[in-house]
Amino acid sequence: MANLPFGFDTPEHSPGLLLWQTTTCWQRLIKKSLEPYNISHSQFVILAILLWWRGKNKDVTQVNIVNMSKLDKMTVSKSLKKLVSIFLVKRYENKKDTRAKSVLLTKSGVDLVKKLVPLVEGIDAVFFGKLKSKEEQNLIMTLQKLAVNSRD
Repeated sequence: MANLPFGFDTPEHSPGLLLWQTTTCWQRLIKKSLEPYNISHSQFVILAILLWWRGKNKDVTQVNIVNMSKLDKMTVSKSLKKLVSIFLVKRYENKKDTRAKSVLLTKSGVDLVKKLVPLVEGIDAVFFGKLKSKEEQNLIMTLQKLAVNSRD
């Protein structure tokens, strides 16, 4: 057992494992809350991004969604295909770049995501509510540092 390749004395000292465990627990809660709406977590994130940018009056492309969500292109494409098929989003040729696809929430999409955001934020409040305010601020800064330019 002395020749194990781990760089940690115990699994609880591995930041990767701890992040995995934390993310898995959090995602399980989100998934359960979205199931009655037949929306996956990835689809919710896309809808929320579209609502965010809609509030800023910004034309959003699939590339913008990939960059902001950190989802891979295939997941975004498949998710958008599903969201289009259930009339929550529309895709159309971008006016400035004909190679790009712009994405827009439909009225049904806006209504649904406005219902889901408070639900998900409520889960976040309970899940992260175990932290003191300063701890949560530190966690956010740490996660931002790790997420910046963390694509493949």
